[in-house]
Amino acid sequence: MRRAATMQAGVSMRRLSSLGAFIALFVLLVVPVQAAVKIQEVTSEKGVTAWLVEDHSIPIITFQFAFESGSAQDPAGKEGIANLMSGLFDEGAGDMDSDAFQKRLEELGAEMSFRAGSDAVSGQIRMLAENSGEVLDLLRLAVTSPRFDPDPVERIRGQIAVQIRSDERDPNKQGYVALQKALYGDHPYAHPDEGTLESLQSITPDDLKAFHKKVFARSNLIIGVVGAIDAEALKKALDEVFGDLPETADLTPVETVAPKLDQQVRVDYPLPQSTIQLVYPGIARDDPAFFQAYLMNQILGGGTFSSRLFKEVREKRGLAYGATSYLSSRDHSQSLGIQTATRSEQTGQALAVIEDVIAEMRDKGPTEEELAAAKTYVIGSYPINNLDSSVAIARTLVGLQQDDLGIDYIERRASLINAVTLDDVRNAARRLLSAKPAILVVGPAQNGG
Repeated sequence: MRRAATMQAGVSMRRLSSLGAFIALFVLLVVPVQAAVKIQEVTSEKGVTAWLVEDHSIPIITFQFAFESGSAQDPAGKEGIANLMSGLFDEGAGDMDSDAFQKRLEELGAEMSFRAGSDAVSGQIRMLAENSGEVLDLLRLAVTSPRFDPDPVERIRGQIAVQIRSDERDPNKQGYVALQKALYGDHPYAHPDEGTLESLQSITPDDLKAFHKKVFARSNLIIGVVGAIDAEALKKALDEVFGDLPETADLTPVETVAPKLDQQVRVDYPLPQSTIQLVYPGIARDDPAFFQAYLMNQILGGGTFSSRLFKEVREKRGLAYGATSYLSSRDHSQSLGIQTATRSEQTGQALAVIEDVIAEMRDKGPTEEELAAAKTYVIGSYPINNLDSSVAIARTLVGLQQDDLGIDYIERRASLINAVTLDDVRNAARRLLSAKPAILVVGPAQNGG
């Protein structure tokens, strides 16, 4: 359920071999949703725990894992270090340099990727079951003994710097950066995951080694596994890959922060179209009223074509191609966001319509028909979005553990949603939509709206 609102610059990807790519595509298309129903909790001798969905119908194994840390752990002056690190795990490890590591990965028909978000550094590896021993040994080297050699560090740093320079010319990216600073001030969430050109340039290979040692440990590791492997084999694999990591991570405490609302942020760009974003209070994933707010948001703007915002802004008035809302549940802050884009001279009109839709939802709530339709969609779309492939299932297993939802959550989810009443959703609307929002407008300094 966590939503990361920032673009990641340091993602490293290696393609499967031709055979591996074909099988991977096959897995995406045919792995049955039912495979996700039976989840086993597997704990190794060294205490490494994973959730497993065993499925031998296709000879593929997918590991998804996350070290709860992320760019919120970036030291002051070294912003971007988690993101830079995430681009370097397949650029040499152990006694293998970058070329040797990547060549062996390709020979084995495996796919490895890493990414850094604000709250976690995540990884994924997919492999043929027959090659799993050798592939998992490469993963072991990547997570326990990355080299951070100078040449790959400079190359990946250069790629991220190119992206940062491109972002400096992107008004919507600059609007996002300005809004995060306005919402979060000195909190780690205020800085972009990729850092700045200055902070990125200051990061050395020794900094990367020290940061890796601090944040990669068994205590903050979450794992989901899907595919042709049984519990006993997985226990051995968990210890072989992750068992030699430090037992406890050395994480810097991150304070919980409420976004600063009731302010206006402008980023002036001479554009024919203006982007509008409003930020309201959010709700934590473990809040008992979460699904009440989730369904309210679905009706408000999360349902796209069926939502009130889409109907009022797009269908009735033609002010924009779309208008959406979303709940953002980070580890240390929550918010409800609304966004649209319209011709610059219509900015004021579009904003007024959005505010009217918000007021209507806040004061009267949804109808019975809207709530029933939202429940049907939210229940029915979950398997399609979360359980339709081995990769999606593995990612869901990690997300369920991150949110501490319980191993039986998939079975309980529909009943939790169906238990929500119309009064519940009306209460959620009043709770989240009564505050004065923060408003971002990216567009011309003067407009006729």
